[in-house]
Amino acid sequence: MEKSLFRGTGYYLFAGVILVFFGVFLFYPIYYILREAFFPSGPFSLELFHLLFRNPVTRESLLNSLELGILVTFLTSILALSLALIFHRYNFYGKAWLSGLLLMPLIIPPFVGAIGIKQLFSRFGSFNLLLMNGGLMSEPIDWLGSAGFWGVVFLETLHLYPIMFLNLTASIANLDPVYDEAAQSLGAGFFRRFRTVTLPLVLPGYFAGAVLVFLWAMTDLGTPLIFNYPRVIPMMIFNMITDIYANPMGYALVVFLLLFTATCFLVARRWAGGKSYELYGKGYSAPREIDLTQPIEGMPSSKRWLKTGWIYLYLFIILGISALPHLGVLINSLAGEWFMTVLPTQWTFKYYQEVFTHPLAFSSIKMSLFLSLATVLVSLVLGVGIAYLTARKKIKGAFLLDALTMLTLTVPGLVLAFGYIASFSGTIFDPRVNPVFLLVMAYGVRRLPYMVRSAHAGFSQSSKTLEEASASLGASPARSFIKITLPLVLSHLLVGGLMVFAFSMLEVSDSLILAMQEKYYPITKTIWYLSGRPGDGLALASAMGMLGMFLLLASFLLAGRILGKKLGDIFRAG
Repeated sequence: MEKSLFRGTGYYLFAGVILVFFGVFLFYPIYYILREAFFPSGPFSLELFHLLFRNPVTRESLLNSLELGILVTFLTSILALSLALIFHRYNFYGKAWLSGLLLMPLIIPPFVGAIGIKQLFSRFGSFNLLLMNGGLMSEPIDWLGSAGFWGVVFLETLHLYPIMFLNLTASIANLDPVYDEAAQSLGAGFFRRFRTVTLPLVLPGYFAGAVLVFLWAMTDLGTPLIFNYPRVIPMMIFNMITDIYANPMGYALVVFLLLFTATCFLVARRWAGGKSYELYGKGYSAPREIDLTQPIEGMPSSKRWLKTGWIYLYLFIILGISALPHLGVLINSLAGEWFMTVLPTQWTFKYYQEVFTHPLAFSSIKMSLFLSLATVLVSLVLGVGIAYLTARKKIKGAFLLDALTMLTLTVPGLVLAFGYIASFSGTIFDPRVNPVFLLVMAYGVRRLPYMVRSAHAGFSQSSKTLEEASASLGASPARSFIKITLPLVLSHLLVGGLMVFAFSMLEVSDSLILAMQEKYYPITKTIWYLSGRPGDGLALASAMGMLGMFLLLASFLLAGRILGKKLGDIFRAG
């Protein structure tokens, strides 16, 4: 009895440690921001918010951010939904590897891809020069829009549609085909069946994913920063950090953004969670797809090949457009001389060598490696603990740990980083002196859901009877976990660790804001710094971006090899 009580107390103590972590590195910075925004001079006041929204620049930035989020969500939805329906409805040659290639935009952050797109589509970029040299136009066209707005929309759409695609693919795959078949037997065509049957059933899952895409696009800092598009909320917050103590308006702006994102996320969770449909009938069977690789009864071979050709054409157009940021960054990294020409007049590999010899570039790689490995360690301890307590032990209040983990998705990186600067300045963790500790904590808070989801999936899919048998033979919980449970979930932990490591290496918002001295610059801060340096800065930044892309690609390939199709669960919205 005492032994059992001690074990139970140990679980609650560990849960307490996790709550302290969230309290110090998530809630305390938010509390500090709220206090400074609502109690700027002592008593409660809304004066800062009143002044904020009287400012025409703030109103314009807010409208631009909303427009950006809505456009990206709309375009992402069209792309992802059409692709999900194609892959659900048809089987064709190369379906598996084409599905994998559609995730290609995930391996390049829009922050890095913006460097390549600017070179290709600026007023005197490669595309305009190609058209002008061919006599197709006399004056260059501003493809990126006023101040780069359409460039931001384009990059964020390309980066986010794979996440929406993964969500919709999973939602559509869970549908019982009996409903679609019943509608078809009543004479409903494809579009009517989609509108009246399929869409209502997948709408909750779609809406949850769409809100994440909307918030991601609206709070992205890196892409507008590279395009130098200042009239959006994230850029305003970034510019206010330098005078955070002299101008309290930054607190009001951060609070507004935080409340807006939290409200959108909670509404999405409540709406999606409240829509419950019974998707599986008694005689549920796997969805019947149209196999275009085999002769189909009642369909001429010419029509079958024509349908296949249209599918390939559509997929290759999307893949070709998706590859443009990668291509632009690659060419930039190899350009020895490139000015007012369609392609570089000289090619070189020297910038890849300079990545490891340039003092700032090499020190930032070492810094990012240290930060990412430390973040993996923090995420492993906390993430495995949360997943174990919620999936295995299910202690009282375990749902709170899971809810807090998902809550981190509602806190944009720039909000958290702003809070760290405001609340920890003047303490032993002052980021102006040494940001390393806070960078690890910021990375850990924002990447923790990857580890928790991976670990939770591992615990849920492995039986606990072996642990119970081990305990019945007198083994301690720690010994049972190390000898029995850990080997069973090791692959899931490896995948979670890979995702945490890769995305921490290329974390943008926290790195740009918290790292203020060159000796503490991570990779992304160095890429931004070098991209604005005259001469070879852009090429060197592109070479560093390519190394980051290869790192993410290797992580995805290894993770996909371990988990296969289940890898998409890590990016699911719900």
